[in-house]
Amino acid sequence: MNNNQLATKPHYSILDGLRGVAAIIVVTFHLAEPLSTSNLDKLVNHGYLAVDFFFLLSGFVMGFAYDDRWPKMTAGNFFKRRIIRLQPMVVLGMTLGAIGFYFTDSAIWPLIHTTPVWKMLLVMLVGYTILPVPLSLDIRGWEEMHPLNSVGWSLFFEYIANILYAVWIRKFSKMALSILVGIAAIALAHLAITNGDISGGWTLNVPQMRIGFTRTIFPFFAGLLLSRVIKPIPIKNAFLWCSLLLAIILYMPRIGGAEHLWMNGVYETICIIIVFPLIVYLGAGGAIHTQTGNKICKFLGEISYPLYMVHYPLVYFYVAWISNHKGVTLADVWPYALLILIGAIALAYAALKWYDEPVRKWLREKLG
Repeated sequence: MNNNQLATKPHYSILDGLRGVAAIIVVTFHLAEPLSTSNLDKLVNHGYLAVDFFFLLSGFVMGFAYDDRWPKMTAGNFFKRRIIRLQPMVVLGMTLGAIGFYFTDSAIWPLIHTTPVWKMLLVMLVGYTILPVPLSLDIRGWEEMHPLNSVGWSLFFEYIANILYAVWIRKFSKMALSILVGIAAIALAHLAITNGDISGGWTLNVPQMRIGFTRTIFPFFAGLLLSRVIKPIPIKNAFLWCSLLLAIILYMPRIGGAEHLWMNGVYETICIIIVFPLIVYLGAGGAIHTQTGNKICKFLGEISYPLYMVHYPLVYFYVAWISNHKGVTLADVWPYALLILIGAIALAYAALKWYDEPVRKWLREKLG
């Protein structure tokens, strides 16, 4: 933990770095996904669990940053802060998705070439609000609640968790919060074990919304509880060990296969309920002792959210290319995948410095 001279609270540099590591793994997951036929044979098989790790980190940081501010802060001020932090990149991600939309025409997205411009622009404008679009506005054909930038679904649930925290759950005692987290853990375990995984949450229908809420409530409020109860202890080389553990979890091949789906569900339950909180605990207690280490964690932390929000508009081009070249293998596509990964990181950094930071600064000055 490093003391930030501009704040009275310590800053968890390692947790910033871990957020960046998870964001990069998400990109690799989305790049490997088009080469699979189902969740059973994905190369980066558990990469989607990075979203659950993000929710846990968000809850932890929320409690750490805001729990003691409420005597002097209104819910309106809280929401203003969150909108300033999150919305600029939401707008950019949807805009990039709109710009590339008609250039990603492919047989797997038959609706693209029949979608009028006005309808695409309407989806973009709704996307700016992060509210999900109904299936009647599915302009791509994947039944996504955000067809211009698929990852927007998790921001929708992030906002819901923020609202629940600000208007209600922030007032919970540790006991009440523990009961909520315990019930949410049972719901998550039931979903994972009966379905075989917890992948989902991006479609505006009842089954997918259930998945989305279940994936959000436990990790977010477990992170909040963690911020209230833990006393971090110093851990040597915490960033290295936590990064390795996170990568092992997310790159782990499918467990149990089609015959024993419950086994994979048990694995994901253990990862989310036990291992992810352990990683956050170890990361919160760790220290970075070198200037290089601090720079790496700072860079990874800064690009993590922009990378998450801008990479999928690039992935759409990559997926369309693969679908138009049937039979390509990993050996064929890895140079293109690497190019997309590097390009996404570069785009994220450019978006951070030339767009996100200036816009957030302007919004803070205007909104106070």
